[in-house]
Formats: sequence, structure tokens, C-alpha cells
Amino acid sequence: MIVRQRSLIAITAALAAGALTLTACGSRDSGDNGSDSSSGGTTVVIGVDAPLTGQNSATGLGLQYGAQIAADDANKNKTVPGVTFKVKALDDKALPATGQQNATQLVADDTVLGVVGPLNSGVATQMQQVFATANLVQISPANTAPELTQGKNWQTKKTRPYKTYFRTATTDELQGGFAADYAANGLKKKKAYVVDDKQTYGAGLAKIFKEQFAKQGGKVIGTDHVNVGDRDFSTLVTKIKNSGADILYYGGQYDESQILTKQLKDAGANIPLFGGDGMFTPTYIKTAGKAAEGDLVTSIGVPVDTLPAAKTFVDTYKAKKYPGDYGTYGAYSYDAATAIIKAVGQVVKDGKVPSDARTQVVDAVQKTSFDGLSGKISFDEYGDTTNKQLTVYQVTNGEWKSVKSGTFEPKN
Repeated sequence: MIVRQRSLIAITAALAAGALTLTACGSRDSGDNGSDSSSGGTTVVIGVDAPLTGQNSATGLGLQYGAQIAADDANKNKTVPGVTFKVKALDDKALPATGQQNATQLVADDTVLGVVGPLNSGVATQMQQVFATANLVQISPANTAPELTQGKNWQTKKTRPYKTYFRTATTDELQGGFAADYAANGLKKKKAYVVDDKQTYGAGLAKIFKEQFAKQGGKVIGTDHVNVGDRDFSTLVTKIKNSGADILYYGGQYDESQILTKQLKDAGANIPLFGGDGMFTPTYIKTAGKAAEGDLVTSIGVPVDTLPAAKTFVDTYKAKKYPGDYGTYGAYSYDAATAIIKAVGQVVKDGKVPSDARTQVVDAVQKTSFDGLSGKISFDEYGDTTNKQLTVYQVTNGEWKSVKSGTFEPKN
């Protein structure tokens, strides 16, 4: 999750090229039902936005192919009779401005009836209004910043900004608190140094950790910030080492934290680095090497490989040799795409797409309820998932191993 975020579940340029709007699809507004002569039915496009190259691409690709597998399954099972689902993926490169441009492009494509993504919360802030203006549903498998669904003043008065925005990932309010509780009561840590990357996801997550760690009896003895793209953390490492902290909490993505933890351990500060789902990827361990041993993250839900419903998904992902990391948000992306697919099934009958299909799909998603790969999929009055499960993972013998799953109730 996730930011440049992300906050763990979008598609490569090659697939995007194959998913571009077909001229035979026509326009709903013109009365053309989107007939696709190659399949003899109606083509409905599910847009995907995520970083498919550059920063965060490992997790971004997991979103892409999670949605792709969902579309393939729907087509194979004829989930919506007369409808063929295609995926149109756009690369936002973890940049908010690019995400906004992608949102505009997806809105302009008349065959797009729903969008999965983005990965990064900071990107989402620039996309939400574009989709809301067009009544186009957006479901993120990875965004965790509370304000996206509950408004800027969510800590005092929750107000939903956009009825078109939903997510299958739970929020940083719970994730940051879950981490703080485990650090204080599970690891018995007393003194935390807190660092963030100044982005929506990272700064928000770090703020919540600080608040909840103090309420759990811990002490935050130092705070600092880094910039996205930084690679030399020597000055910061010295501060952390000299502070006497027994744990470092980092709010941000794996790109910087995987280097920070290595430089920290190389300097002789053998304390664990604890972060959020933006770090939860095998890439973190591969880059940090032995320095990652003992580091921790929180992530949404429970381990995918423990969910019976997700076994076929995982097997398919591996068999297709898709790139990226399915373990962080892949199943949540599959579930987000499936929610859109099921909503389309409520709206498109006999292959006929009504002129207000997008608005109807939004309403149908709000009412959705089904058993997904990641658990029960339904949304509350803010568009947040009702599945509040979280898991702490720790690097053990070079792999992420789950150490605790559960829910968290913030302390006031």
C-alpha cells in the first residue's frame, strides 16, 4: 500500500496497446451498444492506473495483472452474458500530474465503465475529481490515506468527498496504529525514531504511528524527513544511531527504505526498520540483502497464500509468468476489478449499455457484497472497505513471514 503511493492490488504498455478502445465499440450516447465484431458482443473496458515503470513498479505491476486475471476469469466464465471485458492500463510513474492526465484519458474513452487504481495516495488526490465529474467509478486496491474517503478533517469530522471513489485497502489510521501497538506491546520497544518521505502516504502514516506509539507508552525521541529519490542517508543514519532509538519507523515506499536500512546496519545501528505496506515487496529484501533481516512491515488483509480462495489466482499469476509482485495488492486488485465487473452485470442487460451506465455502476458498487479473494468485499458509507484485517510481517531468513494478523481500534 500507499504517496507516491501508493499505503499492499495495473497494466504494461504492451497490454495497454491491446486494450485500447476499439473503433467498433462506438458510443453509448449515440445508441450504439458497443458491439465488438470480433467477439459478437459488447466490449466493456476496465481502466487501470499504476506505476508500471520506475518508482514503485514492482507493486504497480501487481495491480495491473490482478485486474487482468479478473477480466480474463469473467470472460472465461461469461460472468456478464454478452459482455467481453478488456483492460486498458496506463502508467502514472507514481507522479500525481501523470495520474491526472491518465484519469482524463480514461474518462474520454466511452467504453470505460470503471477504473482500478492508483497505487499511490498522492496520485489519487489528483484523479478523484476527474472521475467524480464524469460519474466514473474508481476502486483503489492500495490507497490508504484516510482523507481520500473521509475528508481532510477526518480526525474530527468525517465527510466523504467523492461518491465515485472506493477502496479495497483499509486506511493508515488503522495500519499506523496496528504497527505502533505491535512495536510497543509485541516487540517491547520503548524509543522510536520516525522518518517519512514527505509524501501523502508516508507522512500520514508516520504521523499516525507517532501518535499511537505515544499512547501505547512509547517515546518518539527523534523525527526527520527524506526526499523521494535520495540515496545517501549518512547524516540521517548518524542522527538515528546517536539517538539511542531501539526502533526506526519509516513512512514511505521501499525505494528509499531498502537503502536506508542497509546504510543504517552498515553503520552499526542494529535496530529494526518498521514500515507500512509501501515496503512490503520482495524487492526490498533483494536490495537490502542481509541488512533487511528482522525488519518489519504492516500490510492490509491477511497473507494471500493463506486464503483458499486466492490459490487459483496465485497459481495463474505464476503460470502466466507475470512480472511484479502479486503478494502485496494483487488479490485486492482482482477484487476491485471483480466489484466493477459485478456492477456492470447489474447495469448491462443483454449486451445493452444504457446512456447513464457509469452512474448506475457507481450505485451498484456502493451496494456490492460478495466473497472475494481477500475476504468479504463490501463498502461502508465512505467508500472504505469493511474488511479491516491487517498483518505484521518480518524478514526471516530472507523472506517476509507473517507474525501477527488482526484488527486495531485506535486509542483516543
